[in-house]
Amino acid sequence: MKRPLQALLLLLSGLGLLHATVVTDHYLRYVKPGMHPLLVASGVLLLVLGAAEAWSLWRPTAGDEQEAETATDAETATEAATDADIEGHGHDHGHDHSTPPRVAWLLLLPALSLLFYAPPAIGAYTASREAPKAVAVTDQDDFDPLPKTSPLPITLTDFTSRVQQDRDRAIDGRTVEMTGFVTPDKGASAEGGGGEGTTGWYLTRAIVSCCAADAQFVKVRVHGAPPPPADTWVTLTGTWHPSGTLGTPSAEAGLDAHTVKKAPRPPNAYADAVPLTN
Repeated sequence: MKRPLQALLLLLSGLGLLHATVVTDHYLRYVKPGMHPLLVASGVLLLVLGAAEAWSLWRPTAGDEQEAETATDAETATEAATDADIEGHGHDHGHDHSTPPRVAWLLLLPALSLLFYAPPAIGAYTASREAPKAVAVTDQDDFDPLPKTSPLPITLTDFTSRVQQDRDRAIDGRTVEMTGFVTPDKGASAEGGGGEGTTGWYLTRAIVSCCAADAQFVKVRVHGAPPPPADTWVTLTGTWHPSGTLGTPSAEAGLDAHTVKKAPRPPNAYADAVPLTN
């Protein structure tokens, strides 16, 4: 790869990274908030390296340096002619390595995308194609008494654990409140949907350990409310939808919706957190 292209790539990558972390919060679409300091430092380092590479390209302007370059070019031409003559009597591979391959310019696309069009966060498209994240088995003694608040703010993971593992059935009849994004239920639509009992959708949260590449999804099926557009963030209230035996793995992590309100994408979008309160 030619040095001017290297310098340009470093500069654009640094600018794109700083744009996604300092000018905007686009980095939250791909990684957890705790990665912010490291991303900023990486952007600054890339800018410094790109600037140093660019400076080295324009710095040699003195007469002595030009004469040295002329002499070096002459020596290089002589050596090239000699090598060509030798290769003429041997094997001629026919490869020209004087210019970088055109495919190298594709490396600029990721850097430009961070500046002008940041890819969206993972959402319903990926979630609809992934199985729900398995909820860890919780010992019965680990379930604390539920607060008497109504509606009860709760995470999707805690709701699923209560429904499928809490033998005291503390969640039965309780009005809960959860926030997540809308994921269409492809299975329901494939069954010919539209009829009573066949329509449904999922309230979903994505959980990441480091970045979007390792995302897992926790889902709660929503009954009794028409599905908003896919990827819409909503806060809903409702009660457990009777299906299976409550407190056992046969129980469905489902909800009979009472209210569904559009909500802004939360800053902790890659964590299963309780709804933000005003």
